[in-house]
Amino acid sequence: MATNPPFVPGATRGISLGESPRMRRSRRSELAIWWREIDRLLLLLVLVLMAIGTLAVAASSPASARRLSTSAVKLDDLHFFTLHLRFQLVGLAAMFGASLLSKDMARRLGIVLGFAMLVGLILVPVIGHEVNGAKRWLNLGMSLQPSEFLKPAFAIVLAWILSWRARDPKLPVVEIASGLMLVVAALLMAQPDFGSAVLFGGVWFVLILLSGISVKKIFAAGVGGFGMLIAAYLFYDNARHRIDAFLGGGGEFDQVALAERTLLAGGWTGSGLWLGTRKLSLPEAHTDYIFSVIGEEFGLIVCAIIVMLYLALVARVLLRLMEEEDLFTTLAATGLTAQLGGQAFINLLVNLQLFPSKGMTLPLISYGGSSTIALCLGVGFLLAITRRNPFIEREGFTRRGSPARGSGPVRTSKGQAK
Repeated sequence: MATNPPFVPGATRGISLGESPRMRRSRRSELAIWWREIDRLLLLLVLVLMAIGTLAVAASSPASARRLSTSAVKLDDLHFFTLHLRFQLVGLAAMFGASLLSKDMARRLGIVLGFAMLVGLILVPVIGHEVNGAKRWLNLGMSLQPSEFLKPAFAIVLAWILSWRARDPKLPVVEIASGLMLVVAALLMAQPDFGSAVLFGGVWFVLILLSGISVKKIFAAGVGGFGMLIAAYLFYDNARHRIDAFLGGGGEFDQVALAERTLLAGGWTGSGLWLGTRKLSLPEAHTDYIFSVIGEEFGLIVCAIIVMLYLALVARVLLRLMEEEDLFTTLAATGLTAQLGGQAFINLLVNLQLFPSKGMTLPLISYGGSSTIALCLGVGFLLAITRRNPFIEREGFTRRGSPARGSGPVRTSKGQAK
C-alpha cells in the first residue's frame, strides 16, 4: 500500500517556514486597511514635495560641495545629492512605518520620543559637538540633532497634555504646557538656536488657542510670548545680532540680500539645471537657501508651485479635521501641521529678505540628515493620527460611533429607522 510522503509546511507551495499563509493574509489585510484609511491626497502632496527636493538638492549640491572642499579633502559635486538620497530612503521608511501605527500607538511613541529628545537637549551643552559656531548635535555613532526629532514629538506631547482638560476642566493644563515650553526654549537658546525656539513657541501658541481656554488666558499667553521676544532681544546676543543685521542691512555681502538676488536671477522660467552662477556664492545653498537656488535654476513659476503645495498640505489637514470630535486628534494634527508649515514659512521669508537669517531648512525639500528623517517621521505621525475608516463615514457615523450630523436616520438590517 502506498504511503503519503511526510508533510513539510510550505514545501508544496513555496511558503517559507517562518511565515504561514494566515500571516501573509493578515499582513495583506493590514496594508489594505491602511490604504483605505490613509489620507492619500496628503501623502501625495508630501511625496511631490520630496521629489522636488531631490531635484533641488541635485541642483544645489555642486555649489555647497565646491564651497566646502579643501586642499586636503575635495568633495564630489554630487556629494550632498548622494547623501540626501540615502537620508530620504531612511525618512520614507520612518514615514510609512509611523503611518501604520494606530492613533494610540502614535501618541505613545510621540510621548516617549519627546521625553527622550528632551534628555538629549539637556546633554547637548555637556557632550554635544559644535558645527559653525552652534552646539546642537550629539555623536551617537552618527550625528543626531535632538531638537529636530523633538519638533514632531513636542506637538504630540502638548496635544496630550492639553487634552487632559476634556476629562477634568480644573487641571492646570495651560500652565503645565507653558512650563514645558519655557524649558524647551531655554535649552534651545543655550545652543544657540533662537529660530527653533520661535518655531516651538508658535506651535505652543496655536495649540493654546485651540485648547478651549478663556480669552483672558489667550491674551496673557500672547503678551507673555511678545515679552519673551523683547527679553531675547535685550539679553540674548544671538537674537539681537540677527535682528540688528536684518533691520540695519548687511550691504552687498549680506547673506539674506544675496539669497534674494539669487532667487530673482532666474526670472520666471529659470536658467536651467546646473546653469546657475549666483548660487556658487551662497552659504548653505543645499539647506537654508535652497529656495533661492530653485528660483535661479527653475524659475519663479516653480517657486510659486512649491508655495501652493505647502498651502494645499495645510489646507488639506484642516479640512480633514473639520468633522473631528476627538480633542487630542485635533490638537496633535494641528500642531504637527503648524510645525511643518511654520518652518516652511520662516525659510521662505528668509529667502525673500523678509525675516532675519536663520539656520532652518525648507521642510521635505532641503538636504538634511536629522532634519529629513525627523520631518518624515512627523508626517508619518500626522498620517497615523488622521486615519479614518471610509466605511464608517459612508454609513453616516462619526469616529465615536454615533450618527454623524446631517446623516439622517440610521437604518437597521431590516430597514427599520432608529
